[in-house]
Amino acid sequence: MDRPKADSVLLFSGLDPSGAAGISADIETLKQFGLVALPIVTSLTAQNTQKVDSIDAIKDSLLVKQFNLIVEDILFNTVKIGLLASASQIKTIARLINEQNISNVVVDPILISGTQENLSSNKMIEAMKNYLFPISKLITPNLQELSLLAPGLSEQEAVKSLNCSWVLVTTSDSSENEIEHRLYNKSKLIRGFRYKKLPNKFHGSGCTLSSAISALLSKGIGVEDACNQGLSYTYQCLLTAKKLGKMQYHPNRIPYKSK
Repeated sequence: MDRPKADSVLLFSGLDPSGAAGISADIETLKQFGLVALPIVTSLTAQNTQKVDSIDAIKDSLLVKQFNLIVEDILFNTVKIGLLASASQIKTIARLINEQNISNVVVDPILISGTQENLSSNKMIEAMKNYLFPISKLITPNLQELSLLAPGLSEQEAVKSLNCSWVLVTTSDSSENEIEHRLYNKSKLIRGFRYKKLPNKFHGSGCTLSSAISALLSKGIGVEDACNQGLSYTYQCLLTAKKLGKMQYHPNRIPYKSK
């Protein structure tokens, strides 16, 4: 069900104490689009720009209580989902979204960290594929995540197997000089988005992108245009990224200028 335009986006994601990724990145991005974040933390992590040390899941019952209290009080038409911490958590969140008939659902399936730590499990991947992706409007896996979601398949066959109407596959290694992100609708390639490859490694670029797209969808912009504008916005944030830690760079989330 399409809900009216709203000034808020509800978030499910983990807390990154480095401030580069996770729910703090989502909040910061939404603010640059003039939207208020409604943040529900799924997990507490111990991490920095060099590594992820541990992830502690928030109880499902607390997620339910937080979600229901927000629903009865504040209007929102979009849910953005980032780091999830258990298969039961995934099923619980999918049930909550289903009960409210929310159609603008964006999932950034965070399965592996930028520093290559495994953040998921086979049970979690199956729960995403069976419960969460079918009720989502868009998912934004990178190539490595896509290969974990659908091992051994070509890109197009992998996209088809995910049972989500829109899939934006993000890449960082199309060539030495260029990257190409690819948008699929019902497993058909709709559009490629090409950018000059940047030299640095970034922490929170995927969170920035999925939150930017969520913000645009909440304003009533179509999926293809939202992906185009969200990618452009994220690239601008990376051009002036800051190295606060010893390894990955923080995106510099700047005010969004509508086209």
